[in-house]
Amino acid sequence: MSLIENIIRPEVRALAAYHVPDASGFVKLDAMENPFGLPAHLREQLGRRLADVALNRYPVPSYAKLKAGIIETFGVPAGFDVVLGNGSDELISIVSIACAKPGAKVLAPVPGFVMYEMSAKFAGLEFVGVPLKQDFSLDKETMLAAIAQHRPAITYLAYPNNPTGNLFNADDMVAVMQAVGDTGIVIVDEAYQPFAEQTFMGRLPEFPNMAVMRTVSKLGLAGIRLGYMSAAPELLAEFDKVRPPYNINVLTEATAEFLLEHAAVLDEQATQLRAERAKLASALEALPGVEVFPSAANFLLIRVTKTGCDGGELFNRLLERRVLIKNVGKMHTLLENCLRVTVGASDENKSFLTAFAAALAA
Repeated sequence: MSLIENIIRPEVRALAAYHVPDASGFVKLDAMENPFGLPAHLREQLGRRLADVALNRYPVPSYAKLKAGIIETFGVPAGFDVVLGNGSDELISIVSIACAKPGAKVLAPVPGFVMYEMSAKFAGLEFVGVPLKQDFSLDKETMLAAIAQHRPAITYLAYPNNPTGNLFNADDMVAVMQAVGDTGIVIVDEAYQPFAEQTFMGRLPEFPNMAVMRTVSKLGLAGIRLGYMSAAPELLAEFDKVRPPYNINVLTEATAEFLLEHAAVLDEQATQLRAERAKLASALEALPGVEVFPSAANFLLIRVTKTGCDGGELFNRLLERRVLIKNVGKMHTLLENCLRVTVGASDENKSFLTAFAAALAA
């Protein structure tokens, strides 16, 4: 056996690394980023704030001021705290590690966010995927049967879901939480909440087995890598034990504290993107051979239905035109011929539509 075979777990060797393509010179609409920068006066103020950060000192690991700002700004219920992560990815990893008892399982609807499965396997957990219905809605009966069979330690429900963009029925999600009961935790992943405007955060007191996870990435701060999660205090305390003590760096901390003081700017950008989403969806729906799915996120899922043209071919034609979106057609059979496009600024969306129409007609 080779060195790699001797030391690396087989389930890790079987995985492919998370791939991020080089987007230099492209109209970049593949990663659900907010296209808007900060106004000039805020950039200047932020620069002065960062200049005063003590880079020679470790962060204070309680992050008390930052957490208080998040709780106040983002509607965390009274009496509930938050755990911070280096993006949602670290929070998912923290949950996986904390719950990785021998034989434990992770359950989630599929297609869904790939890191649920990857993080489970990294932690030595078994992943169980439950297919969505053809319209991408939650298959409640199949979910409940899978919960009864597998008794998962962790169940993920993305609200809205990635890569489909839809919101699951809230009553169906409650049924899942009730079925899981006290044998597991249900993570409601609200990464795209600024664009959905619907949330389970305020319902945390109702469900002691629920945690709500969010990120500031989609809100316009992808570069600082900050996620937060809230749950019942006794549950959150256990997850906090797994968190590395200095996992949020001082520049991220200072930037987030500053932007929380100016959250109205980010809210206005989210409002603009919701308007752009509606315009982009209408323009795509007007094209022959394209199916556009409803979205409560900052992206649209589309299916190529034109005879003789598949999604992968269209994706490559867009690459030739220097437009980068996401080809999700191979993620799951339900996503056959599907592409996911981030909602960009008005000029980016116009560039995409021009290239897309040309590629579709080619």
